[in-house]
Amino acid sequence: MAEKFMRPMITRRSFLKGVGLLGASVALAGCSPTQQGSVSASSPATASPLLAIIHTNDTHGHDVAVEGTADAGGNFSMAAVAALKAEWQQKGYDVLLVDAGDATQGMPIVDTVKGTSAISFMNACGYDLMTVGNHDFDWGVDALAANEKAANFPFLSANVIDKQTGKLRFAANKVVELTDGTKVGLFGLTTPSTTTTSNPKNTRGFKFLQNDDLYHCAQEQVDELRGQGCDLVVCVGHLGNKEAYGGGSKELLGSVTGIDLFIDGHDHEEVNEEIAGTPLVETGCYLHNIGIVVIDKGLPSSQPVAVGSYEGIDSSTQAIIDEQNNRVKTELAVVLGTTPFKMLGERDPGVRTQETNLGDFFADALRWTASQELGREVDAGLVNGGGIRASIEAGDISLGSIKTVVPFSNDLAVVNVKGAQLLEAIEAACQAIGKEKAIGAFPQISGISFTLDASVPYEAGPTYPDSAYSSPANVGARVSITDVGGRGFDADATYSIATISFLCDGGDTYYAFKQAAEAETPTTFGFDYEALASYLVTACDHTVPDDYATPQGRITITGLA
Repeated sequence: MAEKFMRPMITRRSFLKGVGLLGASVALAGCSPTQQGSVSASSPATASPLLAIIHTNDTHGHDVAVEGTADAGGNFSMAAVAALKAEWQQKGYDVLLVDAGDATQGMPIVDTVKGTSAISFMNACGYDLMTVGNHDFDWGVDALAANEKAANFPFLSANVIDKQTGKLRFAANKVVELTDGTKVGLFGLTTPSTTTTSNPKNTRGFKFLQNDDLYHCAQEQVDELRGQGCDLVVCVGHLGNKEAYGGGSKELLGSVTGIDLFIDGHDHEEVNEEIAGTPLVETGCYLHNIGIVVIDKGLPSSQPVAVGSYEGIDSSTQAIIDEQNNRVKTELAVVLGTTPFKMLGERDPGVRTQETNLGDFFADALRWTASQELGREVDAGLVNGGGIRASIEAGDISLGSIKTVVPFSNDLAVVNVKGAQLLEAIEAACQAIGKEKAIGAFPQISGISFTLDASVPYEAGPTYPDSAYSSPANVGARVSITDVGGRGFDADATYSIATISFLCDGGDTYYAFKQAAEAETPTTFGFDYEALASYLVTACDHTVPDDYATPQGRITITGLA
């Protein structure tokens, strides 16, 4: 770990001195710039300020303000980020505004234009850089390149390599010189799980350095930036730890020396702690908080500004947001039906850990729509829980509601799989059940019944090709399928499965589906959200039936502690 910054007025020791403030500063969340910790308008420290780093992560298109607390779904407008930056600049601070990834996908305001609106909002705010997140790949390589070109700031990632050229796909780092001559070096890292948490067809041309290769890459970045005379080295990562396949931020900080601050994203956690002597911060997600790290001549502090505690708005940025919001509201306002009860789409506990009523409904919708298109009964439907991104509250269901639940616009596909392949896919998809970290692979099903014994440890076999997930070493050890399409279960039988193109391409843990799709090309129809809408309108006559008030008992999980 570097002993000192290169300039005597700022030492690594003085920066890390403030780490002790991190725990205490959590209680200061939501304070205005003149109220934050040891930094105030009247304190001597503000007479010669140094730097405020404002950071966001995993906004996922939640760029329009929603009133209420974070627990109630409230979030800031992106225009609040712009206002906060301006306020710190007016106080005399150098300000860096950075994003730790997943900004261009997730809500209709960005999904309907493949993320271009998110970039326009960030341009208006004056972002200095963005690390590329896994879901920033979701619209394909051409859309990603177009968004990168439209941005007035660099997309960073030091561990994504173009397989064809052997070169980095994105810029690795950026050096900023502050008004007092201090140099700040920032570099980006993208989660290796991108190969399976975004559609694999969008990432097949790239290699994502992981584990020891990732840590070595990070150390090289630190050494390079120090060599360029950087006094402060900041990693803006999209790694996380809740789903840290291929290397998480905490593991990395235990293996790499010389990082002064790690700003993280990906796992939607609120983090404000010290790891191996380095502050690690993350805002959660969806603009519930705006992160700020203040480095002020030996008085650093870090605290998120929580929704509801700050009312600043930049009017010019808000006008751009309003224009896009009005557009998408008009497009998506049409009401398609109603539900008398909530349909659960939360992550954990929810669609990534158990059968839910919304999971049943979506899987049924895929199966029903595919059967209508083919003119014959499809044996089963299956979708990964990670493909469901929100709940549907009781009341009217609009097209916008459906697009919020199913934002990825995957193709509806029917793939023919052997019973043995289906069992392997479900065994692999359930590998995290009984562990602390839920994953998006967990299946929501139609026409299938299976039992999972979570008391039996998952035995990991070889990692799937181009994947962050392991294959099951002992297929059938934890999962037993009792029925598929009313035909019982036979490992040698062939079953038609209505699913989504993401899984046919091997997304999440579904390499067995990819093998089946390579053996026999799946039949594809429209988009997944169209199937959901069609099922609601036509099969259910605009009203979700009472049968979906609770999960229907298709999945039995035993052995949980």
